[in-house]
Amino acid sequence: MEGWTMPTSSRITRRLFAGAGLLVCLATQTLAQTVADFYKGKQINMIIGTSAGNDYDYRGRLIARYLGKHIPGNPTIVPRNMPGGGGIQAANWVTNIAPRDGTVLHMIMANMMAAQAMGMPGVEFDARKLFWIGNTTSTPNVVNSWYTSGVTSIEDVKKRELIVGAPMGTAGALYPLLMNALAGTKFRLVTGYPGGNEANLAMERGETEGRGSNSWAAWNSTKPEWVRDKKIHVLVQIGLKRHPDLPDVPLMLELAHNEADRKLLEFISAETNVARSLVTTPDVPAERVEALRRAFDAMMKDPDFIAEAMKTQMDMSPSTGEEAQKIAGGIVNTPPEIAARAKELIEAPQK
Repeated sequence: MEGWTMPTSSRITRRLFAGAGLLVCLATQTLAQTVADFYKGKQINMIIGTSAGNDYDYRGRLIARYLGKHIPGNPTIVPRNMPGGGGIQAANWVTNIAPRDGTVLHMIMANMMAAQAMGMPGVEFDARKLFWIGNTTSTPNVVNSWYTSGVTSIEDVKKRELIVGAPMGTAGALYPLLMNALAGTKFRLVTGYPGGNEANLAMERGETEGRGSNSWAAWNSTKPEWVRDKKIHVLVQIGLKRHPDLPDVPLMLELAHNEADRKLLEFISAETNVARSLVTTPDVPAERVEALRRAFDAMMKDPDFIAEAMKTQMDMSPSTGEEAQKIAGGIVNTPPEIAARAKELIEAPQK
C-alpha cells in the first residue's frame, strides 16, 4: 500500500510495552476503585450475638458509628442483635446464610473457637474460614460474687456453694463447671438468661449470688459504679497473665493441680486474647478483606473514636485482623485430646 511501511520490530516492541503499561495502569486504577465503588451507598449489617445492654453490644454499636468513615465508599453500618445459643446462632448465620460479599460484620463471642474445638452441640461454623478484621481488647474475663453473698475470694467458694448465673453455652457457663471439676470449687450454675444484662439483673434481685463470667473491661464500661462501690468481688480472672488492675486475683489456670489440668485451662483461657473481635463471612474478596482490616486499624487511631471509648471507660488494647486470625486458628487447632477432655468435664452431670 502506497505511503505505508512495515513497522520495525523495535517499534512493535515499544508499542506492545506501551500498551501493556497502559493496561497495568488501568487495572491498578480499577482495583483501587473497586472497593470504594462496591461500598458506595451500601449498608453493612453488624451482627451482635447477644441481647442489648452489654459489652459486646456497646462495642458493636460504637464500631458501627465510626468504622464506615474509614472504609472506602463510606458505607452505613447498622447494628442488629441476634442472641441465641450463647453466640452460636449468630456465628452459624454469619457463616452459612449471610451474604459473602463483605456486607456483613460480626462481633463474634470469644468462646466460639473453643466451642468449635470441643465439638459443642449446634456448632455449624468454622472460625478458621471467617475473616478476622481486628480485635478491640485482650481484657481478661472474670468470675465474680455479689457483695451480699459474703463470698470475697475463690477460696471461699471451695468451702461453700455460690450460685452464679450465665447464659447457656457461654464462657460464664463453662468456667464454673471446669473449676468445680479441677479446682474443688462449689459453684452452682443457673442458666437460661438471654444475655449478660439479664444475668446482672438476677444478681441485683437476689436470684443469684454472682455471675459466671464477664470481661473486666465490660464491668468498667457498663457498671463502673459497681466496681467503685465494691458491689462485685472478682474471685478469679481468665487469661494467660494477670491484669495490672487485678494483681492479687488468681488466674483460673493457676488453680490447676497438675500439668494436664493446666494445659486444659490454658486452652480455655486463650480466647481472652481475642476477647472482642470483629469478623466477616467466608469467601469475601481479598481486596475487601484488606480494606476492612485497614479501616479497622485506622478507626483504632481515630481521635473521635478513642475519645468516645474513653468517655465510657471502654478498654481498647487492639490487635490486627491478621494477628487475631492466627490466635483464633490456634485455639481451634488445639490437640483433640485436650479439647475432648474439656468437653467431657463440662458435660458431666452437676453434683
